[in-house]
Amino acid sequence: AGRGTDIILGGNPEGLARAEADPELEPEKYQEALERYRENWAREREEVLAAGGLHILGTERHESRRVDNQLRGRSGRQGDPGSSRFFLSLEDDLMRIFGSDRIQGLMGKLGMEEGEAIEHGMVSRAIERAQKQVEGRNFEMRKHLLEYDDVMNKQREAIYKLRRDVLEGKEGREYPMGLAEGILDSLLDTHCPEKLDPEEWDLKGLRTALLGFFNINAQDAGLKLEDLGIDELRETLWTAIEQRYTERESRHPPEVYRKFEREITLLAVDSSWKDHLLALDHLKEGIGLRGYGQRDPLNEYKRESFELFQAMKERVEDDIIQKLFRIELATEEQIAEQRRRREAVQAPRIELSAPPKVEGPVRPQPTVNKDLKVGRNDPCPCGSGKKYKKCHG
Repeated sequence: AGRGTDIILGGNPEGLARAEADPELEPEKYQEALERYRENWAREREEVLAAGGLHILGTERHESRRVDNQLRGRSGRQGDPGSSRFFLSLEDDLMRIFGSDRIQGLMGKLGMEEGEAIEHGMVSRAIERAQKQVEGRNFEMRKHLLEYDDVMNKQREAIYKLRRDVLEGKEGREYPMGLAEGILDSLLDTHCPEKLDPEEWDLKGLRTALLGFFNINAQDAGLKLEDLGIDELRETLWTAIEQRYTERESRHPPEVYRKFEREITLLAVDSSWKDHLLALDHLKEGIGLRGYGQRDPLNEYKRESFELFQAMKERVEDDIIQKLFRIELATEEQIAEQRRRREAVQAPRIELSAPPKVEGPVRPQPTVNKDLKVGRNDPCPCGSGKKYKKCHG
């Protein structure tokens, strides 16, 4: 609807002069053209003002009254006179969906013929009422979409805060150790719950989980889990985990290992977050069908998206701990040794040469017939007088 555009009555002398001459390269020519166009503009502007200013003709009404008002606002700018008028058809989308049949029935009763203009307040009110209904529906759609986006935005804020803290180095060693402690408590609750008798504990599953998460072999470490209560068991395992992590840290400079922790954390978070966003998109596509089961789709989306977010966080934490306790960083001595080995290994030299000539028997040459060739219709060379094809041919 030309939002942000002022139509100058009588034309734009500056634009016309600029099209004729560049004000920077040809300032004198530009000023001359500008004065000439300003004289014409003043005269034509008076003619337009005398005619009533700019008149807007609209061939349809938009679903939003705001767009119609913007179109009307092209006239009457900065105190200039102006007017507007809209022409509609009963077959337009806005009229066809909202109230067209009733108005057509009224026209038939009044005996109005097709193509005859209708100017009545009832028609204007019907159009305005239809626009209000469409605007209300669009508002509800935007509000509904905003509520869905708000759920994702809260999760996004939590993830971005974690990434920002990791990048700024606020987490440090405390973050992976906090994750390890939480995973240890979860493993103990799963395999060694306090409400069960110690003889019923799943110590085999606990050993397998310790090896998978913390790369700790309980048997090789001399941990006798059968003889410990729940408090002693937790303290013993936590001590073994701390010693294991401290031992891995001591092999490298602190700044190198902190960088390693940041890269592992960011890799796990970014990868899982992208998968989580894709899962939320799939969830949002079909969540509206929950309404057929007398359930609020928004509440269902909030509940299931929270469950997906919690599952994603657990995957991220498990992935971080497994990689931090299992991936071995190369030391400076190992890197130097690998570099020396690469330098010591020489690439094999490849020499190219043509194959030697092998003396062999001379190939026989084809026999060439040097006699004169006789055509089929030529006289036969034997002297019989017949054609060659009927004699010796």
